[in-house]
Amino acid sequence: MKKVTKDVLLNWYEEMLFWRKFEDKLAQVYIQQKVRGFLHLYNGQEAILAGALHAMDLTKDKMITAYRNHVQPIGMGVDPKRVMAELYGKATGTSQGLGGSMHIFSKEHRFYGGHGIVGGQIPLGAGIAFGDKYHGVDAVTLTFFGDGAARQGSLHEAFNLAMLWNLPVVFCVENNGYAMGTSVARSANHTDIWKLGLGYEMPCGPVDAMDPEKVAEAMHEAIERARSGGGPTFLELKTYRYRGHSMSDAQKYRTKDEVAEYQKIDPIAQIKDRLMNDHNVTEEDFKATAKRVKARVAECEKFAEDSPYPEKNVMYDAVYEQEDYPFLPAKL
Repeated sequence: MKKVTKDVLLNWYEEMLFWRKFEDKLAQVYIQQKVRGFLHLYNGQEAILAGALHAMDLTKDKMITAYRNHVQPIGMGVDPKRVMAELYGKATGTSQGLGGSMHIFSKEHRFYGGHGIVGGQIPLGAGIAFGDKYHGVDAVTLTFFGDGAARQGSLHEAFNLAMLWNLPVVFCVENNGYAMGTSVARSANHTDIWKLGLGYEMPCGPVDAMDPEKVAEAMHEAIERARSGGGPTFLELKTYRYRGHSMSDAQKYRTKDEVAEYQKIDPIAQIKDRLMNDHNVTEEDFKATAKRVKARVAECEKFAEDSPYPEKNVMYDAVYEQEDYPFLPAKL
């Protein structure tokens, strides 16, 4: 694994802070009804993305995830201004404003969504890996999903075929404790989700996902296994989300004291402490970082605000039409 140097820690701190503030801004403009529909924020889970990116080869590796998907494409190289514009429904967005919050995509940067169907992306991730193996592409696909999606039948089908065909895929469950409002303890007879891999003899295990370095170590091992022909891995990334499942979540299933306990191990604060204690980074340095982050977020907001809405014809450009279609008895 690439060494975790002071520069890496500084980058982790700034990028995780940017992702956090980017999401905070989206929450703010959502309340102002500038962003509509559903909105699922990543606050608290940033160490997963930071660690994964450190272990990936961003020239060829791929990523697919669920609907909590705003900052992952930014980490993969997508312009954050275009991501925010997509959430605004603007023509300059990643999908010309047609995808919105839950459907960020970038073929150029090998980020394949952004999926609203719970667990729908799990077999797709296996399929991307199958395609790479079939065509001899030296790439690994990271397939992310939540603890609720781990209870879907599609997971077992994907696990079975991934092991049968020895696919270059890393399955990653982001266990933030709750499937919407249902705790992990209430959705199965045990809370060790990683053990689902044992039935397929898939290498698997838990990871402290509040620490980006521990995530990077586990990801590196799994990615190298996949790239060298060793097949899939299943990682349970133990994390926590500080905001609700979505913006409409009243969060009555947990207490403020519980959230406060997890805020004591905030991944951003952990990296800040390491930089201060081990590398003599000062409070003035952190203030300068915060100022840069604030300016970057403001630039994204201005770009989204100033961008035009898509023309109506864009909605129909990808719709197939055949006037003499034989299988409908009458026009609808």
